[in-house]
Amino acid sequence: MEYRQLGPFSVSAISLGCMNLSHAYGAPVSAEQGERVLLAALDAGVTMFDTAALYGFGANETLVGNVLSRHRSRFTLASKCGMTGVDVAGDGKLVRVIDGRPETIRATCEAALKRLKTDVIDLYYLHRWDKQVPIEDSVGALAELVAAGKIRTIGLSEVSAATLRRAYAVHPVTAVQTEYSLWTRNPEIGVLDACRELGVAFVAFSPVARGFLCGGLQDLNTLDAKDIRRSMPRFQPGNHAANLKLLPAYQAIAQEAGCTPAQLALAWLLHQGEHIIPIPGTTRVEHLHEDLGAVNISLGADTLQRLNALINEKTVAGNRYTDQASREVDTESF
Repeated sequence: MEYRQLGPFSVSAISLGCMNLSHAYGAPVSAEQGERVLLAALDAGVTMFDTAALYGFGANETLVGNVLSRHRSRFTLASKCGMTGVDVAGDGKLVRVIDGRPETIRATCEAALKRLKTDVIDLYYLHRWDKQVPIEDSVGALAELVAAGKIRTIGLSEVSAATLRRAYAVHPVTAVQTEYSLWTRNPEIGVLDACRELGVAFVAFSPVARGFLCGGLQDLNTLDAKDIRRSMPRFQPGNHAANLKLLPAYQAIAQEAGCTPAQLALAWLLHQGEHIIPIPGTTRVEHLHEDLGAVNISLGADTLQRLNALINEKTVAGNRYTDQASREVDTESF
C-alpha cells in the first residue's frame, strides 16, 4: 500500500468510504457483510475509514464502532457532524437536517463517540456548512472539541476555497472532502489549489463517479427503489444515455493501461496530486481489492491527456446534484 499525509496522520493513499454499507444506494448490507468488508480493508492495509452521523442516521457509525473499535490503534478514524437525522415532525421518522450550530455539533460529537466506541475521533468534518450559521462559529465549536480532546483534527466537506480560507483563519483545517472524479471537476476551479497552498489534504468522495465509471451501470432499472442516484440529473434517462456513449473509449483506455475501469478512475485521481486521497466505497470484498490495486498503476502523460479530453465538465451530460441539493453545498460550480 502507498501512503499519503493527512495532517499529522499517514494514511493509505486509497482509503475506505463506509457510507454505502448503510446508506444512499438502497438497503443496507447485513452486519455480517459489513464486518467482512471492514475487516478485509483493514487486513489489506487501509488505514483510514470514513463515516458520518448522517449515514444510516447513526447506523454506519455503530457498525464501524462495533467492528473496528478493538483495532483502534491501527487506523485513522474520520467522521462528520453538521448533517444528521432529526425527528422534525415528532412522529419518529428521521429526516436529514443541516445544522451547524455549536450546541448541535457538540451533541453530535458526544453521540458519535459512543457509537464509534472510542474516546477520540481523529478527523471530524463539518459535513455541510450551515449557511444560517457563520462558518467561524461552526469551526470555533470544532476547535473547542479539539481543545477538549474529543477530536484530534478538523475537516470540512463540500466547501469553496473562500470558505476554506475563512475557516482556516479560525483553526487549522486538516482535510477538505468533496466529490472529485473524471466526471466531477468542480474542485479544480479553486479548492484544490487552496488546499495545496494551505497544506490541507483533499479527500475525494465518489471517485468512480457513483459507480458509473466502473462500467456496470448500464440499466437504471437495476437500481434499488431508494437509491439516491435515481434522483440525480446525470442518471436521468436522457443524460444517462448520453454519458454511456463515453464508456467504450474509456474502457479501451483501461484495457490499454492493463487495469479495470474502476482502477483507471482511481489511478487518474492519484496522479492529480500527492495531497489527494480517494475514498471509494463498496459492499463487496472483491471490489475492495480491485480498488486498492489502483495504487500500482502508473499512467503516462499521454494517457492522462486522453482521459482529460474524453471525460470532463463539458462532455458529461447533467449536473451532479438537483437544484435543491446544489443550493445546500458551497462548492464552486462549472
